[in-house]
Amino acid sequence: MNLLKKLQSYTTGRKIMLPLSLLMSAISSLFGMLPYIFIWLIIRELTSSSPTSTNSVITTYAWLALGTAVGGVVLYFTTLVLSHLAAFRAENNIRQNAMENIIGMPLGFFDNNTSGRVRKIIDDNASITHGFMAHQLPDLVGTILMPFLTLILIFVFDWRMGITTLIPIIAAMVILGYMMGNNSKQFMTTYMNSLEEMNTEAVEYVRGIPVVKVFQQTVFSFKNFYNSIVKYKNMVIKYTNIWEKPMSTYTVLINGIVFFLAPAAIIFMDSSQNHIGIILNFFFYILITPVFAQNIMKSMYLNHAFGQADEAIKRIENLVKTKPLTEPAKPEPITRFDISFNNVSFRYPGSDKNAIDGINFSIPAGSTVALVGPSGGGKTTLARLVPRFWDTDQGEVRIGGINVKKLSSYDLMQHISFVFQNTHLFKKSLLENIRLGNPDSSIDEIYKAVDMAQCREIIDKLPDGLDTKIGIDGTYLSGGEQQRIALARAILKDAPIIVMDEATAFTDPENEDLIRIALDKLTEGKTVLTIAHRLNSIKNVDKILVINDGKIAEQGSHTELLNKNGIYSGMWNEFQKSVKWTIGKEVNYA
Repeated sequence: MNLLKKLQSYTTGRKIMLPLSLLMSAISSLFGMLPYIFIWLIIRELTSSSPTSTNSVITTYAWLALGTAVGGVVLYFTTLVLSHLAAFRAENNIRQNAMENIIGMPLGFFDNNTSGRVRKIIDDNASITHGFMAHQLPDLVGTILMPFLTLILIFVFDWRMGITTLIPIIAAMVILGYMMGNNSKQFMTTYMNSLEEMNTEAVEYVRGIPVVKVFQQTVFSFKNFYNSIVKYKNMVIKYTNIWEKPMSTYTVLINGIVFFLAPAAIIFMDSSQNHIGIILNFFFYILITPVFAQNIMKSMYLNHAFGQADEAIKRIENLVKTKPLTEPAKPEPITRFDISFNNVSFRYPGSDKNAIDGINFSIPAGSTVALVGPSGGGKTTLARLVPRFWDTDQGEVRIGGINVKKLSSYDLMQHISFVFQNTHLFKKSLLENIRLGNPDSSIDEIYKAVDMAQCREIIDKLPDGLDTKIGIDGTYLSGGEQQRIALARAILKDAPIIVMDEATAFTDPENEDLIRIALDKLTEGKTVLTIAHRLNSIKNVDKILVINDGKIAEQGSHTELLNKNGIYSGMWNEFQKSVKWTIGKEVNYA
């Protein structure tokens, strides 16, 4: 019942509705039993030997049967109204609480959780819990209560027929218990995993369609999405085949009670003089035993829905279990803009190895430090510890001598600008996109930032200028153009600290030159930590750190590192060779 407590905790303001719904469901179940009894009484009166009172008594029983039937329907309708009101509140609160938690997550959380996966877990699983509370949960009390009431009735009227009725019911319940065992729980986990995987692959495939079409890789790009669908199909077919024989046997038993009762009634009539009474009881059992079948089927669906809702809640809880960024009770102000790493170590959640291990270095205010090294060495992780994409496990990252954990996240973000390879522009106007850097900026300040970011020619060629919208309702920009718009946004912000992941890594030569000019404007007089991919862009920085396997392997200026003939020297030689690559003449082998 831990699930019910969790769901109840989300029904703030409507907590009484859920238990009230269960109570109404119990009363509705009682009303649902009474028509069967009144119908049996009517049949008894029709076969009675005293016809004088039959008409009035039968009429009374008929009205009672009708009244209790209608009352049961009204009560059940009220039950559903209450359960739906509670379910809507719970669904809303689940979504809201999950999003509030996610907003407080470190930015690194979004590197490990795709938007498709986050949407699937929060949106779809909240809907699953709504369906369970609104539709399946009201049947919980009735599913438990009705079999007990029915069990009492079948023994009150004729204990021999009661025992006969129990034979197929017990056999069916044993099979049902087998089907609802551990295999069912394992299937639910696998089922939910498969849905998340398909959803993630579908989102990634749709987002990548423009790139796919450009490089004519349609079949290859569809492979992961297709494989996730096939994996889901194979899993479901395999599980369905496991259920085939048990489910067929269960269905025959639970719906074939009459085939046990009929021969039993004939046998009982041979040993009794009260043939009419046995026939009456036989008809009553034919009326009442389908209630067993109905409630056992309900219990099956309820168990499935219970497991699905429980898994849904667990997945939402697991998604938001990442510790949010801690906010200091009394945040300290940033007065200086130097950066220092003091014995910093960091390990990603779930990993058994440090991504960063014992790093020590400092960046004086107004100077530039570049990070280079092999892929996977820890460069990006190191840079992202400054703005608290993740918090360090050991040691401290300091800005102006203050541990970043003692700074308010708002103040920290106000003093840092990011320039990454993958830019993101919102489907709004260029003006709104740039103004995100400083919402209070004037139009003159915006145009100044545009000029510094070498964006003027982009703006001038658009019919609506800065009011041009990005996306399907407006225009599309090339990667280099998007990068320059993003740089205008960063320039407008005018933060004293810049964290860069080489912005020119994948741009064409024309855009690279323009972006390089814009970057010089952006970083002038700022404290800069940059990740370099093209080594010629960092020859004049104040210090270069070679990061390898989470540690600082070498450090110094460009000239100093070349003289060491170490890792950096080897990287520089390889870079120089790549710069000299040319496309040779076509060789004719004919």
